[in-house]
Amino acid sequence: MDWTALELSLRLAGWTVAILLPVSILLGRFLAFRQFRGKALVEALVMLPLILPPTVLGFYLLVAFGRTSPLGQAWSGLFGQPLVFSFAGLVLASVLSSLPFAVQPAQRGFQAISPELREAAACCGMSPWRALWKVDLPLAWPGVVTAMVLSFAHTLGEFGVVLMVGGAIPGETRTIAIAIYDRVQAFDTGSAAVMSAVLVAISVTTIALTFALSARIGRRLG
Repeated sequence: MDWTALELSLRLAGWTVAILLPVSILLGRFLAFRQFRGKALVEALVMLPLILPPTVLGFYLLVAFGRTSPLGQAWSGLFGQPLVFSFAGLVLASVLSSLPFAVQPAQRGFQAISPELREAAACCGMSPWRALWKVDLPLAWPGVVTAMVLSFAHTLGEFGVVLMVGGAIPGETRTIAIAIYDRVQAFDTGSAAVMSAVLVAISVTTIALTFALSARIGRRLG
């Protein structure tokens, strides 16, 4: 069992969830309540990482994060190290690849809120931010929690994007998914089986929690 790779994967997933939590709340709420021209295009762009092959997404991120790109040059100038093949680059890539898993469930959670409740909050003089904390979030929390659980699990098991952007540097970018691949390549099926079982256990727990929260949202919509 590669505990270093597992620890790095858990840390990567934790950072990804921490960054995506406010993004999912703000963007999910915006898409749930606002109607504007081009909304379908914005939703399509948010969902794009879900259907793109990981190698395609990873390739474009590798180009965007490279030393010659504006982002790569700015990062190197600020921190003195490249963005690609680093943990920071891995976090940013994971945030982008997990975006649909974070935004879509949160959006569904906000859409489940009765318009009458939001209108009542506005009539009581609540500001948009106060309504978010006092009305929207207490009612939409199942969707937000589902979004975070899915984002965590997706990041933990991501392979293609992680390999393209981060490579397989031990202790820096070598996640548990890459460690499993490396063990299979080395014909060490015993270690690969143990690490795979750990990921399966986490995935089953994630799916069970997601179904439970989705059922709660479904009852509210009904």
